[in-house]
Amino acid sequence: MSATPRGVEDWVIPAPMGSLAVPPAGPPPRPLLSLVIPTLNEAENIAEFLGEVRRTLDEALPGRYEIVVVDDDSPDRTWEAAARLMIGFPELRVVRRRNENGLAWAVIRGWQVARGDVLGTINADFQHPPATLAAMLARLEGADLVVATRHGDGGSLGDWGIMRRVTSWGAAAIGRLVLPEVFARLSDPLSGYYLVRRECIEGIQLAPLGYKSLMEVMVRGAVGSVHECGYEMHKRSRGKSKVHALHPLQYIRHVLRLRAAARERRRP
Repeated sequence: MSATPRGVEDWVIPAPMGSLAVPPAGPPPRPLLSLVIPTLNEAENIAEFLGEVRRTLDEALPGRYEIVVVDDDSPDRTWEAAARLMIGFPELRVVRRRNENGLAWAVIRGWQVARGDVLGTINADFQHPPATLAAMLARLEGADLVVATRHGDGGSLGDWGIMRRVTSWGAAAIGRLVLPEVFARLSDPLSGYYLVRRECIEGIQLAPLGYKSLMEVMVRGAVGSVHECGYEMHKRSRGKSKVHALHPLQYIRHVLRLRAAARERRRP
């Protein structure tokens, strides 16, 4: 590993604390897209992954994007590995999040420091192919939300094993039962790869549990038109999964909480 440039820690942004409401974008000039990448122990992936994202966005949206890495104070110092890449990469910003956990929260913390009119998220483990961003941006015209889907529009679960497919099917079945209005609008409400216009969630207090932020956006936000973009989900080839034993319980608690929120919104 190369020596850390002097002052690299000064380049890293402390994560916001407190409320999970997304603020206004702020005055221009500002990027169109702010893409948040939540990370935990991705030091071995991060340079290659950011390189692929940068190549895609430089071609699809030159000069009109920023990338916000939100690292959960990784023991492998992913935040530091990402910060080193900021030299010669002006579109890159790095946030270090401490004393807080939950992937969905990390995404929202990134949106809180983001400057763009469109907010997005993608995982850094290569399960979400960066090249799909170009197609997603092409479908943004006339849409409040563009979701990369594994289940519609030519999407695929790729080489997932049978147990993971069964788990995914079970989660979707619970979602269709508890939140039918969300699952009727999207083929893949459990996707962690999407773009949403800031105005749809600006100023709204979000309250996700665990890993699934898209359902939170759909229930609490003001999302009108939705477009989808199929992709083949890849198997993680390096590092460890961020999913842990509490994930199914958190998911069930989250969909029940969102059902209550949806009912509250429908009240006159």
